[in-house]
Amino acid sequence: MSKADQLGAGRFGGARTVSARRQAVAAATGVPTEGVAPPTELPIHRVSPNPDNPRSRLGDLTDLAGSLKTHGQKQAITVMNRDAYLKANPDREGDLEPDTTYVVIDGSSRLAAAREAGLTTVKVMVSDDQGNTSEELLESALVANIHRQDLGELDEARALQRLLAIHGSQTALAKRLHRSQGWVSQRLALLTLTPELQARIGQEPIDLLRAVGKKPAEEQEAALEALKAERARADAERVARREAERLAREAPRPPEPEPEPEPQPVVATPAAAEEPAVPSDAAQPEPVVPATPPTPPTARPAPPAAPSAPAPAPAPVMDAAPPATVPETAVPEPRTTPGAAAPAVRPAGAEQPVRRLPYDEPGSLAMLLDQKIEDDDVFFDLIRFLGLRALQRDPVRLGELGRSLGDQSTVRAD
Repeated sequence: MSKADQLGAGRFGGARTVSARRQAVAAATGVPTEGVAPPTELPIHRVSPNPDNPRSRLGDLTDLAGSLKTHGQKQAITVMNRDAYLKANPDREGDLEPDTTYVVIDGSSRLAAAREAGLTTVKVMVSDDQGNTSEELLESALVANIHRQDLGELDEARALQRLLAIHGSQTALAKRLHRSQGWVSQRLALLTLTPELQARIGQEPIDLLRAVGKKPAEEQEAALEALKAERARADAERVARREAERLAREAPRPPEPEPEPEPQPVVATPAAAEEPAVPSDAAQPEPVVPATPPTPPTARPAPPAAPSAPAPAPAPVMDAAPPATVPETAVPEPRTTPGAAAPAVRPAGAEQPVRRLPYDEPGSLAMLLDQKIEDDDVFFDLIRFLGLRALQRDPVRLGELGRSLGDQSTVRAD
């Protein structure tokens, strides 16, 4: 390709011009449409920076310059002929670099980085359709930066303020930029911040700064701190909730508590059904022998003994089974298991006392569990399961409790 094809026929013709619409299609698709010339390479000293660049500071270009030097230029710079630019901005001729024939409309950072990298040429797309007035040129540069999200927040707000003076209302400006009126209003709010808060742009959350920018200047600092505290509290609760949900997914589901058995009265049963009770304090129980054997109805008294000899013990004569009112019950032998203690026996008909946990006294219950659970891992597993249950009952109260315990732990650690 000849130099004439690359650079055009003359200063006014310049390189091949491309309509803004066709250029936008080519930039969006990455494939040139029919009739759209590919990017042209120009000597870097022939391109002047834009005096009306919406960006007030180019910032650190070290990374961009290194990328251009190592990988080359991937995206062309949009420029327009110097004469076309001066026609729209006749008072800017003294602000252009001498001996240049083109002016950057979109790509001031890439041009500066290319110079820093020591490149001798840059790829450009020439378009004199960017605007016929300084406002239209500003709008072209602003739209390109907005869609790339390449402007600083304060630079963007200042450029929107200049465009607002042209279009007259936020609604008209939003329609022109294909944005919502709220989008325009939020960005313009940065211009009403106090200088101290404007200096903190980049350090404080930008959405909170935009929110307090709509308040009176004397209330902005306090409003910002209140919004930050509210966000921190919401973030902490969200983190705690997500952590609890994660633990709930990973931990096995705790078993359902079994219903507490109701105390049952002890009912005496016949000797044939169960063994009789044995006193617990008798190590070797002995059978109880009545002092005087019962005399059956059919027994006769023994004849009187002779004076010279003692009379033998009378022997009962049993004609029938013992009366039903005096049953004979065999006493079982004690258990002979080594080390086994004799079971406690309560009187027939007495109710067994049941010890209940102090569920309605959380302090006593906590002390009891602390004494009974000696293993720290088991103890903190219990705390974790209780926390999961508390999350299901009332997440807000759980969050407040967690913050309180965190403060106490910090104080004790100090």
